[in-house]
Amino acid sequence: MRFNQSTQTRYYGCRKCCLFPGMKSICILVVVFLLMLPNADAFDPLDPTGNITIKWDIVSWTADGYVAAVTMRNFQMYRSIKNPGWTLGWQWAKKEVIWSMVGAQTTEQGDLVDLLPGVPYNQQFSNCCKAGVMSAWGQDPTGSVSAFQVSVGLAGTSNKTVKLPKNFNLLGPGLGYTCGPAKVVPSTVYLTPDRRRKTQALMTWHVTCTYSQYLASRNPSCCVSFSSFYNETITPCPTCACGCQNKNNCVMKGINTPRKDNAPLLQCTHHMCPIRVHWHVKLNYKDYWRVKIAIMNFNYRMNYTQWTLVAQHPNLNSVTQVFSFDYKPLVPYESIRNVQSEVLLGKNKDTFTFKQGWAFPRKVYFNGDECLLPPPDTYPFLPNSAKINSIAVPAMMLSLLMFILTL
Repeated sequence: MRFNQSTQTRYYGCRKCCLFPGMKSICILVVVFLLMLPNADAFDPLDPTGNITIKWDIVSWTADGYVAAVTMRNFQMYRSIKNPGWTLGWQWAKKEVIWSMVGAQTTEQGDLVDLLPGVPYNQQFSNCCKAGVMSAWGQDPTGSVSAFQVSVGLAGTSNKTVKLPKNFNLLGPGLGYTCGPAKVVPSTVYLTPDRRRKTQALMTWHVTCTYSQYLASRNPSCCVSFSSFYNETITPCPTCACGCQNKNNCVMKGINTPRKDNAPLLQCTHHMCPIRVHWHVKLNYKDYWRVKIAIMNFNYRMNYTQWTLVAQHPNLNSVTQVFSFDYKPLVPYESIRNVQSEVLLGKNKDTFTFKQGWAFPRKVYFNGDECLLPPPDTYPFLPNSAKINSIAVPAMMLSLLMFILTL
């Protein structure tokens, strides 16, 4: 993991793993990040150095070109590449052609996509054939890599005559990524399988792609609702929180009908969001307080098998326990679209209060995208007759990152 100097980390180990019908072993890893408020110019405030790096290693020269191993690494802490996977394209600098490829294939549009699992062994390459799915780096570093090999002809046959491809384009699987120009870097050094000898790529260049939620969609992809034990008011997601352009195509009840274009089929709701996160202030003890977090999937065409949830709140430095999830996969089938857990937090008597909505998160992110919160004046308020503690504005924010890992 990579953090700036102002970041400290606390790790909480993997909790009890459980088996569920039709599911693999599921394990919950809870990580609490302590970080200073980010600079305003950070591209992604929660993950300022997150990116997808595409590395080209020329491993041999051919009569009219070269053979390159292309490796994609997802260095984003919270954002994965989900089904139907990544699509990669570029423009050649001259009139290069692809003679052959292992571990990927071209589409009708000329872009490249990953192969599906189970392809014949002679078509496989190291870290290929995952249907383009890549885990977030903070979730599963080993699953955050994808690779293929390509043989390029009508190209340069030396470091001086090779021309770097240009205008890289990455879909992951939708819009949102912007790729910079290819840059030559020191050649990659490899260790042989017995780790006794080093080999070196003949030439290496990198392409860095970064994500913007605003380029991906003009509307959020998730929303947040609030409730509490001290007020009967339930603050819902804002109306049309994720835009109401799909209002005419939503359904009251649906079935899992995946499509290759990944077009959503949403349940009709007032917020029209694929994902809703609900934060409920559940209990108040002498030295602790408890929050229940629930996530609901309203997209009948999306299965969330690996997902991340990030919440910012000043009291998350005092997380005492995160209880095992009542885990029901986020799949679009009737009553099994809900995931929930509870968090027990210790009280700091100098800062803790239920006044003015302090108990609710400042920001919530699902799969790396920021969710729309209700307006502050609609939060469940503390009755005037209740006793409250004074509040001190903290100088730090804390992020709670919860991962569901499919082992």
